[in-house]
Formats: sequence, structure tokens, C-alpha cells
Amino acid sequence: LPLTPLAAMPDGWEAVSLPGHSPAMTGYRTPDDVVFLGDCLASDATLEKYPIGYLYDVGQYLETLEQVKTMTAALFVPAHADATADIAPLAQRNMEAVQAVSAQIESFCQSPIDFDELLGKLFSHYQMTMTVQQHALVGSTVRSYLSYLCDTDRLRLTVDNNRLIWVRA
Repeated sequence: LPLTPLAAMPDGWEAVSLPGHSPAMTGYRTPDDVVFLGDCLASDATLEKYPIGYLYDVGQYLETLEQVKTMTAALFVPAHADATADIAPLAQRNMEAVQAVSAQIESFCQSPIDFDELLGKLFSHYQMTMTVQQHALVGSTVRSYLSYLCDTDRLRLTVDNNRLIWVRA
């Protein structure tokens, strides 16, 4: 189905807002009650292989996962996991993965730390290989986590010697 403006959706189709992984990600519910979830969820294998998956907005993503956990449909089709009639367990595992990364970041911020040191510690902790591309992709996601943790009063940001420093609140 080609992407069309929401006003021109085929009869019986419904757009489902799923922000967080990307800014305005949208899923679709078909007339026969199949929900296509796009990149909203990762499979267990993907969560294991990529412990810090790309997220644009961590808070919105967690809200989306809460929404998905309560959805019912004849079938859910995520882009990166098997189709299933019960999506709640996978949504819960994705939430737990986000919570684990959040906790790890908080633990590294027990002592004041700048972004690059934090990113290096995360790469080492999760046994990831730093490349320029991974620095950009994972770095963007870690910045999203830092914003979320700051917005939820779990971290605070200070400036020291012309460096931005993160520390637990």
C-alpha cells in the first residue's frame, strides 16, 4: 500500500500513532483487524544483538509501548519480529530493555561524567564496537536517553570547565 495522506486512507483502514522510535511513526490497522506496527518493537534476538536500539524520544517510545501493550487485534505484524496475536509480552520486553539501558546510564552517572566518556563506557559495557557510524547512531540514542532521564529528574546537567557534565539527580 503506498503511503497516502491520512484523509485519503482506504475505506476501513485506520492510522495508529506510534511515536518514539522516530518522530511521527505511524502503524496501520486493516479492515480485517491486522495491525502493522512498523519499527515500534524489536524481537528478542534484535534486543540481544543491539542492546541500545535507535530511539528518537525515549519518553514517547515508552508511552507507545504502554499503548501497544493494551491493544487488541486479530494479528500484529511488527517489522522486526514475528507476527503474533498477543503483542503485550514483546512490548513488555522492549520496555524492560529501555529501562535496563536507563538504569545503566544512571549507574555510570553516579559520578559526574561527560558525554563522550559515558558513550565509551556504554560501548564497553555492552561489548559494542565503536565506528564513526555507530558513534552517530548510538550517540543520538544516548542523547535521547539523557534528555529523558533529565526530564524525569533522574539526572541533571551541569557545566564544568566548558564541558557538559551529567550526574545523578
